[in-house]
Amino acid sequence: MEKFTQKEQVHSSNITLDSKDLAILIILQQNARATVKEISEKIHLSTTPVHERIKRMEESGVIRQYATLLDHAKVKKGLMVICYVSLKQHNKNAGARFIKAIHEMNEVIECYNISGQFDFMLKVVAENMDAYYDFHVNKLSQSDNIGQVQSVFVMGIVKQTHQLIH
Repeated sequence: MEKFTQKEQVHSSNITLDSKDLAILIILQQNARATVKEISEKIHLSTTPVHERIKRMEESGVIRQYATLLDHAKVKKGLMVICYVSLKQHNKNAGARFIKAIHEMNEVIECYNISGQFDFMLKVVAENMDAYYDFHVNKLSQSDNIGQVQSVFVMGIVKQTHQLIH
């Protein structure tokens, strides 16, 4: 199970992760519902130090959140679109207004500030093409300062993971 040597460590801005911490993170990435007891058995530590390590990683922000991953199609969000957006104006206020607007759009499940021809990359989910069209025309395009939008429709997912530590 453990893929790290005792000497391996990862340094965060305010926390050092040793091989036991990394092993805990691997387990939690695979199953966020794993109990402290289950984790302690897998990494050969008693429950108290495992609990303390998890608490420390939560408090330091290494573990930001626990989540439940859903099947998009089964919750009627089967259409996924990657939208590239460029803004007309490139100043702090214009960017902040756009970001605020994006936070209010439930269809946008991820937003990245990117370099290159476009300023932002959005991952958008919708029930179908009609719902995406409604989102594009009545929400995204109505946002202040939109210059250009390019939509790329996802045909299939080849790889999708949330695991950072292996």
